[in-house]
Amino acid sequence: MLLLLYVINYLDRVALSIVLPLVEADLNLSPEQFGIIFGAFFLGYAIFNFLGGIAADRFGSLWVLGAAVALWSVFCGLTAIATGFWSMLILRILFGMAEGPISAAANKMVNAWFPRRQVATAVGLVCAGSPLGGAVAGPIVGYLAVSFGWRLSFVIIAAIGFVWLCFWIYLAADAPEKSKRVTEAEKAQIEQWKREEVVSLKGVVEPRRSMWSYIKLPAILGTSFAFFASNYTLFFFLSWFPTYLMKAHGLNIKEMALATVIPWVVGFIGMTIGGVLSDFVLRKTGKPVLARKIVMVTCLGCAALCVGLSGFVTTLYAAVGLMSMALFLLYTAGPSYWSVVLDNVDKNSVGSVTGFLHLCGSLAGMVGPVVTGFIVQQTGKFDSAFLMAGCVSLTGAVVLFFLLREPRIKSAPMVPGEAV
Repeated sequence: MLLLLYVINYLDRVALSIVLPLVEADLNLSPEQFGIIFGAFFLGYAIFNFLGGIAADRFGSLWVLGAAVALWSVFCGLTAIATGFWSMLILRILFGMAEGPISAAANKMVNAWFPRRQVATAVGLVCAGSPLGGAVAGPIVGYLAVSFGWRLSFVIIAAIGFVWLCFWIYLAADAPEKSKRVTEAEKAQIEQWKREEVVSLKGVVEPRRSMWSYIKLPAILGTSFAFFASNYTLFFFLSWFPTYLMKAHGLNIKEMALATVIPWVVGFIGMTIGGVLSDFVLRKTGKPVLARKIVMVTCLGCAALCVGLSGFVTTLYAAVGLMSMALFLLYTAGPSYWSVVLDNVDKNSVGSVTGFLHLCGSLAGMVGPVVTGFIVQQTGKFDSAFLMAGCVSLTGAVVLFFLLREPRIKSAPMVPGEAV
């Protein structure tokens, strides 16, 4: 259900990027105005990343996620009645506010259901829904927009969220012990895992601390900045790459919708194997922070090179190929960001600290699309925007290399090669 949630989340989110040329012509909006609209989404989104995490810690993930899906589906559908810049701007802010709690609440639920040594794998499988949603968005929204118009397409995709919500209310639970669908044998196994983790953490993890004391740890601050850098490139792709393909390479909306599937598919593969890779390195090194650091620094640095070069190639295949590789690397590192929090933060503060991490990443969504829109407006080209995204990602890798170190709250020791 969480995987499907992420699919729907990204399907709804990227829909505007897919139909941007149609909306641009219909509402007479400039690239700079669209940059502001894309950035406005993240104004509401970033604030509720944090507030949603706090709400998940207080009220549980089940109802926070259900309320979020209901609200964002409403605002997604209302996009169909936008008449100009200001109405679109307000709707995108509200839409972003509704989507904000998703990652923090979902990560808290993963933390409640999975053993600590499997969280990266679990988070990777859940979050793989994001690029999968981006992959299916192009063909689905492109087809709907061409067949029924861009306005009706938003109403149709909004309905998908309400279908998911009906199943969620019937099937989901905050934790195994609250679920009617977990057998007694499974509950006993889960309790055994929890007891083993309590024993392994005894004398290693300090007593529960305040949310702010966790946030001030160098490991959390370094990871948060790197997540900002990673998301700058991701949201640059999310907001502007479809338009780049149409304007720089002459694709029509159908061709563009198909071309954007490729980067999202490789991103789905990257996110799926990223958590497995992170947990594999953890078992080999026995050091959680080092394991996450190796994966994140390597992937973010290589992604920076790929995206920086993408704006200077002259062929469609080279551009799509380089951006596909960049997205693959960014998503491969994705589960490790969340795992740094899950490795080092008390379960009662996981939602809040995860929300802070997501807040930092979402600030890139506020800045990146606006900066890109300004660059394109001033230069009439995208090459400088690609270079900017590459430099931001490289900076994130460098900061992560120096700041991410073992926190004062140490993770439980592991024996290298220990089986999960």
